Amino acid sequence: MLLEEAEKRTGIRWTLANTPAPGVDIIITRTAGPAEGYRISVEGEHVVVAGNDARGILFGIGRLLREMRLTPGHANIDSDFTVVTAPAYPLRGHQLGYRPKTNSYDGWSLPVWEQYIRDLAVFGTNAVELIPPRSDDAPTSPLFPLPPMDMMIGMSKLLDDYGLDVWIWYPAMDPDYTKPEQVRAAVEEWADVFRKLPRVDAVFVPGGDPGHTEPKVLMALLEQQAASLRKYHPHAQMWVSPQGFNDEWMKQFLAILNKQQPAWLTGIVYGPQVRGTIQELRAAVPKRYALRHYPDITHSKQSQYPAQNWDTAYAITEGREGINPRPYDEAAIFRRTQPGTNGFITYSEGCNDDVNKIIWSSLGWDPEANVRQIVQQYARYFIGESLGPLFADGIFDLEQNWRGPLAQNAGVNATLDTFRELEKRATPRDLANWRFQQGLYRAYYDAYTRDRLNYENLLESQAFDALRYGDKDRAIQTLDRAVTDPVAQEYRTRVFELAEALFKSIKMQLSVKLYQAIAVDRGANLDTIDVPLNDRLWLKKRIAEANDQAALDALVHRTDPGSGGFYDDLGVSDRQPHLVNDPGTYIGFAYNAEWPRAWWNHAAALYDAPLRMRYTGLDGEAHYRLRVVYAGDSPRVKMKLSAGDSEIEVHPFIDKPSPMKPLEFDIPAAAIKNGELLLTWRREAGQGGNGRGNQVAEAWLIRVR
Repeated sequence: MLLEEAEKRTGIRWTLANTPAPGVDIIITRTAGPAEGYRISVEGEHVVVAGNDARGILFGIGRLLREMRLTPGHANIDSDFTVVTAPAYPLRGHQLGYRPKTNSYDGWSLPVWEQYIRDLAVFGTNAVELIPPRSDDAPTSPLFPLPPMDMMIGMSKLLDDYGLDVWIWYPAMDPDYTKPEQVRAAVEEWADVFRKLPRVDAVFVPGGDPGHTEPKVLMALLEQQAASLRKYHPHAQMWVSPQGFNDEWMKQFLAILNKQQPAWLTGIVYGPQVRGTIQELRAAVPKRYALRHYPDITHSKQSQYPAQNWDTAYAITEGREGINPRPYDEAAIFRRTQPGTNGFITYSEGCNDDVNKIIWSSLGWDPEANVRQIVQQYARYFIGESLGPLFADGIFDLEQNWRGPLAQNAGVNATLDTFRELEKRATPRDLANWRFQQGLYRAYYDAYTRDRLNYENLLESQAFDALRYGDKDRAIQTLDRAVTDPVAQEYRTRVFELAEALFKSIKMQLSVKLYQAIAVDRGANLDTIDVPLNDRLWLKKRIAEANDQAALDALVHRTDPGSGGFYDDLGVSDRQPHLVNDPGTYIGFAYNAEWPRAWWNHAAALYDAPLRMRYTGLDGEAHYRLRVVYAGDSPRVKMKLSAGDSEIEVHPFIDKPSPMKPLEFDIPAAAIKNGELLLTWRREAGQGGNGRGNQVAEAWLIRVR
């Protein structure tokens, strides 16, 4: 690895020798110390890499590659460089699932996998989680270079060659494990996979997402699966998560752990859709069981750790699995959640989260590592000494692109300027580098979206001006200029060129039609690049239906709460003045072309947490009525609303309307005290699944009299 990676960057092929030769040599040796640790020192003419064990040598070589300045014809390191280090967390891994659902992995060959595994190992990754041939996915992909079982065997062998741990994410998806014949079939199916793999160190079975088995039944199944696993891999571990459990199942699960303390079980995994915090789970689980984190680093919305304060224009275009370097965000998540665990294997569905993987691996080794230095090292190693420093700046700029309201974020176009400068200075080899291409793709896509958003906002404002004068035709023609006279077409063209380049270089499937992505929401954001960013589609239909000026005026003044009233667009951070930002409150998204854009986002709270709004300065003598929209991504979840500190019922648990529409309710006079009103929404308590559904998109508090 050292020879090959150095040669790629310097053009020089070093040689191996059993003893140091004259000149500057790299001496690789063994020493004593904590597992996986190493020492690197410059000693006269020699650079010494001393690993505490085989992995210590691997990670020491990786660190040396990161620290050296590798340029054509040269390899340099500071003459006083020295480091003695060992990892803080024993488990530092990533899920690399070869399946159709991913936005790139299903097109990778074994040589591509080896290079990516090597890249991760350079930054301290020591485990990879594979996915079996049968999961919650299509059985095949048109991009598969090998059948799933053959690839799984090959990847297991590759990881064993590098001395890295092999985990399997193995969902229990069969319909009924209370039936003995179903259990026998499952044990035989899994055993066939275990038997074929050269190496298995651990199996992780999610309790849900997918999975739907009651804990007592699931644990009985896993006891048999653990025994079967250890026939082929005697020291392999068995792990399970309570993902998707409702309150009743969670209590049953914890009772099994605390009362029975099954010896066949190694540890518990905290992943997406687990009720409560990771700290609460650690406190509830017996200390004999290790706790592993399963953080979602790949999704930007509808996820465990969504992008915070994200603009709706990004959410509906770049979507859930866009290219998402979030170095500061991921570091904050790591430092908030990792204590008390034995480490992590991240949830990934493609190379869109490549930067995030490196952040987690690096912080898993040293939680106090400087995030900017990690990214600078990433850029130097993967992009090169010449362009690396500016590329690192660009990565941080891309993260800032996603902060706050997009229309006001002038930094987006400055970020593109940075990447266009990189593009201008790049060599053909740089331009063929998929990591370089990813940065360019995001920068052009972000800038195109911002220019389009501001343009379409202007067109909508001009269309409203026409409606005020009753000119329906001019209003519609103005809205349609987004299509007939579009903006920033140079940026759009470059995005398509880069999508083609990314498919060729790393098999990123950024379109369903062009690159055979499995679905638009699986990273295929080329297919949503022109989604309207204003109310054009909704408005055109309403304009056509309007029969008089009063109807047109109602469109123009749709959000007006009237004299003495209040309006909140709860899914927009600077238009929700009455939202109470309780822990767990977040902004979510649910795009529907039939809805106005105010319904494409919403304020929400997870599981049993309340969602609250507080009004002050109300007229104690007045009567108020609430108009509210319960749009969101969970239409079948019932909600109830109460008012005042004593939670006087405004409406009981009700179904959300279908099709979606505003609802109106009288506010009890007794709920308003000293000019203040508290509104509290809740979903039905104790439910499992993803915890979503307590979602409010818009609210008008209307002064009736």
